[in-house]
Amino acid sequence: MANKYEMIVVLSPVLGEEGIAATTETVKSKVEAGATLESMETMGMKRMAYEIDDQKDGFYLLFNFTSEADYPKEIERVLKITEGVLRFLVIRKDA
Repeated sequence: MANKYEMIVVLSPVLGEEGIAATTETVKSKVEAGATLESMETMGMKRMAYEIDDQKDGFYLLFNFTSEADYPKEIERVLKITEGVLRFLVIRKDA
């Protein structure tokens, strides 16, 4: 049974505009490969509550997708090894 999920990804501003665009496309294509992407919102550069890797700002992306229950573990595994991803959070939304 498919579940609805919401995912926030914070990218490092050190990547620059081209790096952020490339990483965004990489994450988007990975989500589309194993799930149905319902929406993707680019929230832009925002000040973070605390520094991560000496970065005070982060580029935020919001994804809403539907997938089987085992897919979020796979996307988390990929995000952990993707360069330029500072933080991410995947949560299941109630129907």
